[in-house]
Amino acid sequence: MITFPPAKINLGLNVIERRADGYHNIETVFYPLPLTDALEIHEMSTTFPLDSPCSLKVTGTDQLCEERANLVYKAYSLIAQDYKLPRIYAHLHKSIPSQAGMGGGSSDAAYMIRLLNEQFSLGMKTDKMCAYAAHLGADCAFFITTDINYPRPYYATGIGDKLQPFTEPWNVLEGKYLLLVKPPIAVSTKEAYAGITPHHPIVNCKDVLNMPIHQWRDNLINDFEETVFTIHPQLASIKASLYADGALYAAMSGSGSTLYGIFDTEPDTASYRQEDYYCKTIHIPFTKE
Repeated sequence: MITFPPAKINLGLNVIERRADGYHNIETVFYPLPLTDALEIHEMSTTFPLDSPCSLKVTGTDQLCEERANLVYKAYSLIAQDYKLPRIYAHLHKSIPSQAGMGGGSSDAAYMIRLLNEQFSLGMKTDKMCAYAAHLGADCAFFITTDINYPRPYYATGIGDKLQPFTEPWNVLEGKYLLLVKPPIAVSTKEAYAGITPHHPIVNCKDVLNMPIHQWRDNLINDFEETVFTIHPQLASIKASLYADGALYAAMSGSGSTLYGIFDTEPDTASYRQEDYYCKTIHIPFTKE
């Protein structure tokens, strides 16, 4: 069985307070993208001479980690603590860049949970899968709930694990072009939080999204940009270039090194490709009825 874990962007991200456990409470809006990895699993014969209960192959990237450190493997191990799972082969093909702020690893883990639940008839409801996913990453629960065929924003609070879907239809991005640009820069979570002073924003990000999109530039803020742009001024330059090229709105996604711009018409990407950046244009589809 095969499935396709999607990427996401953050529409605004505010770090509002430091928690007693050392984590931070945030306010953000997750939006899924029609940019996906591919994940396939097959049951392994009990006679195959392999010690591991989950054999994982990763393709499509040269940024490989040790098998048991991969979130897909960790998802299998987590579910196997409570359910009797067969030994499996898993093949993960990466199209979502790593350390990009687009949730690729979290999505892969969440979709592994969904895939195991479906393929082996575990009978887990969404709430239970979300509870497992929360052990693997703050934004994993979002990918349990999202359906790329019916993309909708979710307002996230807590550490990103408390999710609230937009109750009214929200189609501001439908028909727009999204340009993703990622230079060969990795931003660690620790680095991104360095220098952050938690605070409540003047306007909540979910309220900004109901403003006309031309007002987002001054009101929809990613708090990580101030810190990260100081360390990596190249990222600030890319954001400025997106606006110079006609973006209606541009921002950093999450705490990673991807910048995105939202355009009315398909943007010219030649200058970004000349710099050998990862560059992807996505035409946001209209929601299927």
